[in-house]
Amino acid sequence: MTMEEIAAKIARGLEKRPVEDSFKFDCGEDGAITIRDGGVVLADEPADCTIHISRANLVKLMAGDLNPMTAFAFGKIKVSGDMGLAMKLGKVLG
Repeated sequence: MTMEEIAAKIARGLEKRPVEDSFKFDCGEDGAITIRDGGVVLADEPADCTIHISRANLVKLMAGDLNPMTAFAFGKIKVSGDMGLAMKLGKVLG
């Protein structure tokens, strides 16, 4: 799944379950996806909570094949910024 496809899937999820907070999925060399003001952009913009994750693991997370808590415990996900917002990750990706 490309970063564009991931962003589109997140945007479709936000149509059903909007969030007020800003999130960024930083996938390193693959790029970043920022959720802000109800929209999704393929850009590395400031956010309240940044999730550092590989593109491959983000795809697994969105498919339900990677548990966020387990991924965090094993270092597959790193969080910077507001950790409380990271707990909303399921709502954003659902």
